[in-house]
Amino acid sequence: MSFANTLRQTSLRQTSRLAPLRLAPASARWLETSAASSEPHGPLPESSTETFRVKLHPDSFHSYRCDAPELSVEVNKDMMIDMFTKMTTMRRMEQAADALYKAKLIRGFCHLAIGQEAVSVGMESAIDGNDRVITSYRCHPFAVLRGGTIKSVIAELLGRQAGISNGKGGSMHMFTPSFFGGNGIVGAQVPVGAGIAFAQKYLKKKTVTFAMYGDGASNQGQVFEAYNMAKLWDLPCVFVCENNKYGMGTSAERSSQNTSFFMRGDQIPGIQVNGMDILAVHQACKFSKEWTTSGKGPLVVEFVTYRYGGHSMSDPGTTYRTREEIQRMRSTQDASTV
Repeated sequence: MSFANTLRQTSLRQTSRLAPLRLAPASARWLETSAASSEPHGPLPESSTETFRVKLHPDSFHSYRCDAPELSVEVNKDMMIDMFTKMTTMRRMEQAADALYKAKLIRGFCHLAIGQEAVSVGMESAIDGNDRVITSYRCHPFAVLRGGTIKSVIAELLGRQAGISNGKGGSMHMFTPSFFGGNGIVGAQVPVGAGIAFAQKYLKKKTVTFAMYGDGASNQGQVFEAYNMAKLWDLPCVFVCENNKYGMGTSAERSSQNTSFFMRGDQIPGIQVNGMDILAVHQACKFSKEWTTSGKGPLVVEFVTYRYGGHSMSDPGTTYRTREEIQRMRSTQDASTV
């Protein structure tokens, strides 16, 4: 028997012993992931600027080595309308990019955040311009919210000089004075984020850095090296795992033995958050900033969210999950549900 035939038969025997393929469930593990699970306390005020409190679902947070954020969130009508407007705007911008790519006006890599708008908008509502954010290549909403414009982002995608990086960076490399990218190497931005937090501590600034990465990058060695240094020096760094349940075309359950990403910091406390509820995201980011700037050291935050499209524009997004799953998420857990 030839070597090729022997290898083929061995492979078939090994494949037959593999456990059945486990698709990621529509609702991530035991965390509430509905966007419409919050309820106001009492009657709503008539004034748009008068504050009132909203009660989040009891399972909006889970914590590790720390208390969970409060479930009662203080908001007003203007704040809620602003959040909804920004989420809708970010989605329409991404949908426009999708259309331009399909028209072959945008070339190269292009990763859209349709479905994950609550994370970027909710985070921005809880921090200010002195704080810092760094993320991977799904970065368009952050670039706009951190000081860019929709025109500058779309122009960058089209390779125009009016782009946020003068048309030379493309989809994955967008920057503002408070936003450090847009980074194309998987996981490489995490230690850079720890370095930014080191600078903040060295300069004695009461600010925080949110170093973001996806569940697909969560097994990178450099992520754990950054954890270690941040904890050694108690840096004001929030390590944020945007868990959209699929790293490219592989579900988190297939790629990671431990899918409780918020527990992966060992001695670093962590919280898991309903990333489809913008108020839960807001409350978690507010909690995270208070935690890190008070000298308690770093924090690991996992936002459980969902992307409706593929990993990138070259991925149809339906070969490793069903159309029914995507439609169910859109119809029952969409971040812009009101």
